[in-house]
Amino acid sequence: MMITGRAVLAPAGDADATPLYDDLPVHSAPVLAGFSVRERLGRKGTSTFDRATALAVVACGEALRDAGVDLTTVDPARVGLVLGTTVGSLASTMDFSRETLVQDKPYLVNPMQFPNTVMNCAAGQSAIWYGLRGVNATVAGGPIAFLQAMRYAVRAIEKSQADTVLVGAVEEFTPHTAWSSALSGTVTAGEAATVFVLRRAVTGMAEVLATAAGFTPADGADALPGCVRRALAQAGASPERVWAMATGDHPSDPQGDDGEAGAVEAALGRRPLDLSPRGRYGDCGAAAGGLALAAVLDRRADAPADAVAVVTGRARDGAVAAAVIRTVPE
Repeated sequence: MMITGRAVLAPAGDADATPLYDDLPVHSAPVLAGFSVRERLGRKGTSTFDRATALAVVACGEALRDAGVDLTTVDPARVGLVLGTTVGSLASTMDFSRETLVQDKPYLVNPMQFPNTVMNCAAGQSAIWYGLRGVNATVAGGPIAFLQAMRYAVRAIEKSQADTVLVGAVEEFTPHTAWSSALSGTVTAGEAATVFVLRRAVTGMAEVLATAAGFTPADGADALPGCVRRALAQAGASPERVWAMATGDHPSDPQGDDGEAGAVEAALGRRPLDLSPRGRYGDCGAAAGGLALAAVLDRRADAPADAVAVVTGRARDGAVAAAVIRTVPE
């Protein structure tokens, strides 16, 4: 399955940490400062978007344009969308829940807020905005949600449920996520939206050769190496062909910055070029896998002929995922 287009909405990295409100636990964070959905899409139809939905809709449009998909010449029923997330919009859910507690009896709430509390809001609104009537799904998987969404999208095309699928993940930054990350002791929260266009095509920027997922108790050290080996076997690629890896590791990883990278090294018997973002964007949750894939695509000109890259993810509950990517020279 070829990746024919992409869009990445994310800060540039550590240097892009932006000063925030004084009442937040961390007074600067890597966020998309100045992002305005009205400037990108106009005022009409966007007034009810929460930040996660706004990021997703804009990213989907950019990915479609990058892939050269003309929605007026394709069957919209054959164009789908799969997005990864952690909990959807935490801000929308918490604000709506608060309304049920602070309003006068009988605790009436604003019904316009409810759609944003549903985890598939971003995927649904994106499909409505662009008229995509194909498969539409939201995968809640935290740090491995993007890779799970890619696995879902690849199978949807393989089973002829769609011809083109946009696959990505989105995480917003709000005061709610800032406090959540501070109270849970994780790295500073960030935000990002990544969307890639998958198609049955002859040419593209990269080919998804295989995806694999698994689960083991959190202290199971062999889970990710085994997952990487299964993905390579499915792709028909030997460990020697792996030229690069990109992981979702960030500084809050219980096993340290080297946790996932060490697991990939264990699977390959050596350490390839490490392109992992390493938390430069903060804790982007579900979008971490998309940022890792984008890092691989950014360096595809350096890939040796017939080589592959491995993109991995791991959640604290023991869930793991891996994808094998063959990049195409620019």
